[in-house]
Amino acid sequence: MRDCGAAASDYNLDMNFNAQPLSNFSGGLIVGSLHLTGRAFLAPMAGVSDFGMRRLAMSFGAALTVSEMLDAEFYVGGDREAVIRAAGEGITPHIVQIAGCAAGPLAEAARLAEAAGAAMIDINMGCPAKRVTGGAAGSALMRDLDLATDLIRAVVGAVQVPVSLKMRLGWDEAAFNAPELARRAECEGVAMLTVHGRTRNQFYRGKADWAAIRKVREAVSVPLVANGDCTSARDAAAMLEASGADAVMIGRAAIGRPWLVGQIAAHLAQGAMADGSALREPSAASRQEAAVDHYRTLLSLFGKAKGLRHARKHLAAYTAGSTRADAGALRARLVTSENPTEVEALLATLLEAEPVAGNA
Repeated sequence: MRDCGAAASDYNLDMNFNAQPLSNFSGGLIVGSLHLTGRAFLAPMAGVSDFGMRRLAMSFGAALTVSEMLDAEFYVGGDREAVIRAAGEGITPHIVQIAGCAAGPLAEAARLAEAAGAAMIDINMGCPAKRVTGGAAGSALMRDLDLATDLIRAVVGAVQVPVSLKMRLGWDEAAFNAPELARRAECEGVAMLTVHGRTRNQFYRGKADWAAIRKVREAVSVPLVANGDCTSARDAAAMLEASGADAVMIGRAAIGRPWLVGQIAAHLAQGAMADGSALREPSAASRQEAAVDHYRTLLSLFGKAKGLRHARKHLAAYTAGSTRADAGALRARLVTSENPTEVEALLATLLEAEPVAGNA
């Protein structure tokens, strides 16, 4: 751990602290009391990384998944959807992400999540959405590092399980302060850091800057995860090399492909960092089974009407690669149908063909 009495200016951020060669990126990762089996994680995505998707990703070999972001005050208040988003029965390890701008609700949300079985608490200081930053939460906290530090201290002090932190590079290009926030977080006892390689003002535009994440690697010694635009095993290898990170986090590329994270984890564990080989996609039967399981889980969690609405983006993504001539018409029926039997029949039809192998 860094000397927490030192100022940020005391650090030479070009000293390549703790960078590791690619040959060391096999096997698992230790995060506090957790022993993770691999180095590819599923990102928390609001409205996307629901319990069904996380459970599937773990079953396909993801080393870690993180819940959708929970508004701490809503969760503490017993909001039903927040409680559903925090669900993690059967997911090991179960990680819950919380967001807010007040120490009391964040600390209480962390305690509640721990009591409900969370093995780690993740603090969101990276969400760029205006509805979040407008409330001085998410990446808005990167504009007030003193407040951010107070919040981190409150959460770490509230629980016995490890605490992680997810952030961006900074608010904008003029305020690239991820290394300083990371240093403060480590000094407060945070066990792992995840950095999305964009500023808040970039949202999801342009290309994630993996090399910029290396400045965070040079500032801290705790495990570091690189996030942003990882779509393949080749991307994962390039991210690790450019950033010096210990693991990668996959987000949007896993929508409709919950097996992708496990594929990348296995590829990294084998040491096949960039050999150009294709990732073998699951069989049509396996993909169909996964899609149906995800669909049924959402109906069970939310009820038929709301479950159907939550499922539509996933259904569209699962079937996006169909090569049938009538795929467009069938997909339109799929995402508008309110009949679960019809939905499952359409999934079977659209997923009956074998997909093209994924890129390495």
